[in-house]
Amino acid sequence: MPKPQPLRAASPDGLALVLSTLAPRLGSRLSTAFPVREQHGRDASYLPACPPDAVAYPEDVEDVVFILQTCHAHRVPVIPFGTGTSCEGHVAALHGGICLDMSRMDAIGPVSVADMTCRVQPGVTRKALNAWLRDTGLFFPVDPGADASLGGMISTRASGTNAVRYGTMKDHVISVDAVLADGTVLRTASLARKSSAGYNLTQLMVGAEGTLGVIVSATLRLHPIPDAVETALIAFPSSAAAIDCAIAIMGSGIQVARIEYLDDVQIRAIERYSRLGLSEGDTLIVECSGDPDSVARQMRLIGEIAVDFAASSVTTAHSAEERGRIWKARHDAWWAAIALRPGAKGIPTDSCVPVSRLAEAIDGARRDCAELGVTAPICGHVGDGNFHLCVVFDPDSPREATAVETLLERLSRRAIALGGTITGEHGIGYGKRAFMAEEHDEAGLRAMAAVKRALDPRNIMNPGKIIEAGDLPPFE
Repeated sequence: MPKPQPLRAASPDGLALVLSTLAPRLGSRLSTAFPVREQHGRDASYLPACPPDAVAYPEDVEDVVFILQTCHAHRVPVIPFGTGTSCEGHVAALHGGICLDMSRMDAIGPVSVADMTCRVQPGVTRKALNAWLRDTGLFFPVDPGADASLGGMISTRASGTNAVRYGTMKDHVISVDAVLADGTVLRTASLARKSSAGYNLTQLMVGAEGTLGVIVSATLRLHPIPDAVETALIAFPSSAAAIDCAIAIMGSGIQVARIEYLDDVQIRAIERYSRLGLSEGDTLIVECSGDPDSVARQMRLIGEIAVDFAASSVTTAHSAEERGRIWKARHDAWWAAIALRPGAKGIPTDSCVPVSRLAEAIDGARRDCAELGVTAPICGHVGDGNFHLCVVFDPDSPREATAVETLLERLSRRAIALGGTITGEHGIGYGKRAFMAEEHDEAGLRAMAAVKRALDPRNIMNPGKIIEAGDLPPFE
């Protein structure tokens, strides 16, 4: 498994100069306390903590500009930090440096109901935004499992259960304000819903994982809250039947809002953990939203299609309480998997393949788990081919650690072989950096390297993530 590298981009003298320059401006908003640093060097991944040398808490754009200018002058790395819920070591300070905790930059607004847009700072979380929007009749649909910060969601090109209807983070960012490595403030686009004026700088920042700049605000696309929502819980005798049914539903013209898959191992784990009275078997959760008549009609069609694929049970939920019970099963999936082995650790995996190859990818993953003796319930966003394994293992067991490493390699390489990607929504960090060359080949990496070198010539922006210095042309 990847381990933090001992390399450091900053000299002790350079770091000391940066800290002495930042301290008068930031005061108590600059910390070198080990517990604070350790917390900010760890995310939700299985990867070990790699603390920064200090943690800064900017409160406005001017703070970020000052910090970047100072760090750039002395070649000290900068690592943006949101809520620490990333899954591939994105916040690890592989080369030391200053962590920028963006949580204090959490302003919302203005909101334009007519344009269905909202301006936010990066420290706003998705739940906080939707709570704030509730009275406007609008909502923000991108919903990763964690209550992540919007800056982090932009930086990892995050997704969630609503992606099949509303799209991912890349579909919801209209414009970004970012501070580049040298302190330059960049606005990537106007507020127009479309533009043909030059390169798409917005999408360059979406998914950049803090390697090209620090996001300080963004304009996001919003959607009307639907009038009616219904959810179906459908059990099947096999994974193939469930996935084939999902493909048929998607191809039928039904406007599905969410369609999630949970394998039989995951269902048993959830039932043991949550006691929801779930039927056994590979399961789909399918949701439709819109006007009441349309939703009711579409749910009837979904039930008919499910019967064609030998569904063993179909339960439809109409009320918010009933729907909440069904979605609790999906939201409890991670904790239910971990509870299978008290005291064990969990690794959340992420890969994405064309929907037509999803059954093949999942079958391969299940065979690998059986061969390697690894417990790993499967769930995923079946509507767009994105699935997750929650790998449960004892990290202190060399045999289990080796088996898990083999499993993770096979998952990534199989996704590539099936025409997919090593990550649909978690991002690269440094946990999956080793597979970038296999997915993108030399030409792709060289293009990314050229962009990185142009915007961050001193390699101070979250170094070691996505691509490493060894993959790049020489820096200054």
